[in-house]
Amino acid sequence: MAAGSAPAAVLDAFTFGTHEQIERLNKHLSGQVLDFTNNHGVDRRLYSPALDSKRDLYVYLPPGYDGCRKFPVMLWLHGLGLDEKNFLYVVPVFDAAIRAGKLPPMVIASPDGSINGKPALASGGSFYLNSKAGNFEDYIMNDIWPFVTRNFAVRPERGAHVLAGVSMGGFGTYNLGFKHPDEFGLLGGIMPPLNMRYADCNGRYFANYDPACVSLRNTDRPGEVIGRFYLVVPIRSRHLLDPLVDSKTADPTAFVARENPIEMLSAYDIKPGRFEMFIGYGKRDEFNIDAQVESFVDEAKRRGIRPTVAVVPDGRHNMDAAVKIFNYMAGWINQRVAPYVPAGYDPTRYPPANTAPAGVLRRKHLFPLGARLPIVGTQTDESYPVPSPGSGDVIILP
Repeated sequence: MAAGSAPAAVLDAFTFGTHEQIERLNKHLSGQVLDFTNNHGVDRRLYSPALDSKRDLYVYLPPGYDGCRKFPVMLWLHGLGLDEKNFLYVVPVFDAAIRAGKLPPMVIASPDGSINGKPALASGGSFYLNSKAGNFEDYIMNDIWPFVTRNFAVRPERGAHVLAGVSMGGFGTYNLGFKHPDEFGLLGGIMPPLNMRYADCNGRYFANYDPACVSLRNTDRPGEVIGRFYLVVPIRSRHLLDPLVDSKTADPTAFVARENPIEMLSAYDIKPGRFEMFIGYGKRDEFNIDAQVESFVDEAKRRGIRPTVAVVPDGRHNMDAAVKIFNYMAGWINQRVAPYVPAGYDPTRYPPANTAPAGVLRRKHLFPLGARLPIVGTQTDESYPVPSPGSGDVIILP
């Protein structure tokens, strides 16, 4: 999900890397974004013991957040070739949905999942795994997640905890969710690679899914093309696998199989009702995510698990399809998380340009030294569909 998801007024209001970027962005939001990064002239990054380095994080607070009433919480994971800065483009979409009552008010945290701390497609992606690239699972679950849940006013129930992401972040959603079932009740994947070893019965990765002709391929073909950015730039198997495994890895295929969400259904004995699951994808995906998802959904159904699925018939692996899917996913989340919203909450009650309360963090000393809280601004409501998705529904989006 890239720049096109944000209103033009927001994009015109700032330039990346400026001191004023966050303040100007917040003037267009009903909620506010807190800066724990080194992107805006002051180093406010958080130290990660898991990675033994400082890492960037943005946290969104919903309108009316006062540090006392507890809100639902979402951990949002970005896609391949991106980093946490992408959140500044998508947060206006979240904010508008909350303002319009289509997404429940929630604290949303977006960590940096890039390998080198900056967006770089050439260096592959962490996939939020513990691997040669670093202990990224531990970074998310032992560093970022406790920081958010201990220092912000969020509900403790797993039913109020949403793990969601796009593309690589959708993979991380299901991989981490299955490994940490006590932490998250809702898993939401937009264009997620859920069967990294997909192939038809003839070993072809780009074949359409046919339940009568499907297999799990080995990953010993490093030159195999598994996707194309912008329909042109080839992405080969080695681009994704080489950063994660090294010569000491005796069996790279076993590594992928161990982390592959479709195979984790059995390995982690995922039971019906353990999670609420949402998956959205486009039928013309350049990475053949549609076949991956369809094979995953069939395997889940064989285990009695019925994810809610949203399909964009002409959708590709791009922002247009992602926004359509998110608009529907927002209603799916709202339907399930609404019971955890503070009683009587109405996002329209809070006037624009309120100064953020001093106690946005319950432990004030953890707020970065010298950081100034931005000003809450306004956001024009946008039109969102009002779905009533039930578990196991397959929805065809226009």
